[in-house]
Amino acid sequence: MPTHPRKSGKAFKQRTRQEVQSDGTRIAVLINRPEDLPSSEIEPYWTEAIDDLMQAYDEVCAYSCFRIHPVTGAASVDHMAPKSRAWNRVYEWDNYRLAAARLNARKNACGDVLDPFEVQYGWFELELVGFQVIPGQRLAEDDDIRKQVQNTIDRLGLNDFRSEREEDAVSYWASHISFARLMKESPFVAMELRRQGRLRDGEV
Repeated sequence: MPTHPRKSGKAFKQRTRQEVQSDGTRIAVLINRPEDLPSSEIEPYWTEAIDDLMQAYDEVCAYSCFRIHPVTGAASVDHMAPKSRAWNRVYEWDNYRLAAARLNARKNACGDVLDPFEVQYGWFELELVGFQVIPGQRLAEDDDIRKQVQNTIDRLGLNDFRSEREEDAVSYWASHISFARLMKESPFVAMELRRQGRLRDGEV
């Protein structure tokens, strides 16, 4: 979770849009209502928030749980409520999630991805044979949440990163990196190794 959350931003930062008149001239039209601006014409001012999001999220993608680097793509701002369905929230900080561009593209405007802020401990687990992300065992009796977790795994293609998770775990087990480094680079793997009692001798 981000360490520096904010509650809101400037909902109407973009105050005008260009409109072509019958004589071909372009004029700036004042925007007073969300429905006055098609999602295709919304200016991407949210990109100005990337540096702040990188700090708030400790550079960790909200969806892949890897530190953002070339493996998962450049940093981007994902709108949890998509621009196409929530115009009035496009400039709201609390609608932003830090996402690797690759994961952001996969989520797109789909509504079947769980909000990282709503995910509870134990909903996602890591099996340490194939390093796949799976729904947590605690969800065995909650079929609705289990389906949402599986939909999120499938939609985001989280198991495309099995080899990267295995590499991180093996590097830690072989003492090539510290647990602190593992937490920085791959916090989901680190927490799952801790939960499953697979830390190196003497570490807790």
